[in-house]
Amino acid sequence: MSGPHDLFARFTWGQPERAAAELRAVLPPDVVSRVDWSSLRREPGSVVDPELRETQSDLLFSARLHGGQQLLLYILLEHQSRVDSWMALRMLRYVVRQLEHWRKEHPECERLPVIVPLVMYHGPDGSWTAPRRVEELFELPEEAEVRERWRTLLPRFEFLLDDLTTERAEALMARPGPPLVRLAFLVLRYGRSEELSQRLASWTALFAEVHAAPDGLENLRVVVRYLLQVGDKAARGVTREVLRSVAGAQRTEELMMTVGEELIEQGRQKGILEGRAEDILRILIARGVHVDDTTRELILTCKDPVRLDQWFDRALTATNISDVIAGA
Repeated sequence: MSGPHDLFARFTWGQPERAAAELRAVLPPDVVSRVDWSSLRREPGSVVDPELRETQSDLLFSARLHGGQQLLLYILLEHQSRVDSWMALRMLRYVVRQLEHWRKEHPECERLPVIVPLVMYHGPDGSWTAPRRVEELFELPEEAEVRERWRTLLPRFEFLLDDLTTERAEALMARPGPPLVRLAFLVLRYGRSEELSQRLASWTALFAEVHAAPDGLENLRVVVRYLLQVGDKAARGVTREVLRSVAGAQRTEELMMTVGEELIEQGRQKGILEGRAEDILRILIARGVHVDDTTRELILTCKDPVRLDQWFDRALTATNISDVIAGA
């Protein structure tokens, strides 16, 4: 079961038209001008480790340059509430795995496609501060005269960053793209901040544009669901008032009721998964199997019911923790 940020990001940027708006906003202008955006399509599958899917939303798109050359665009939407100091290394790993997968699928090719890694960040605690280059993660000699020589021996890799926390609301609203994308930028930027309830009313016109578009009511449902999950009581009240002015009182109450029922069911499912994880740990403790802190966290944060059931069955006969989480 994915978290609210992951679900909202996948819904918003899972379609090529919407993803194109994000890519156009972040990629260098000379790259934007060379991409044939009509060829942009979402690629199936994922190379992100299963245990990382609980906190990331990875979307892979392919496009062609004008002239026919293929360009792979890899988008990893970062939804953690804290800055990840190892993101550069993780992004490098994702890109290498994607390239290895591509080689297996295209054994006749002698060159690799370009993959552009992009992280969208909207943490509530301030702007991104972690290294974006892998070379910055290495410990080098302190002597200035030799550091640069050592740097030439290191792998060179850097990911693009769209740090929404540094963008003003006016700039986000002015970005090109469908109304839902522009509203999503704002919601992600301010969703977990104290400013949300004060800003929502000023987005009423944008809410109206989303409602007027094809599938507008469905799109609003997803936005409202996210706001109810991340906003405080004041924000929930303003959200209801904005919806009333856009969709009318009856539709607003129907939509709020539908979203409320969905969240109740989600909470029930979450409780079931958490209970299953705790049962696994209790069984292991009863059997005298040592569980280190890292593995305990892995089990407690797992949102995959199939995997939890598998671990539960293994725990019944396991003699060490590797017997339980093998292949995780």
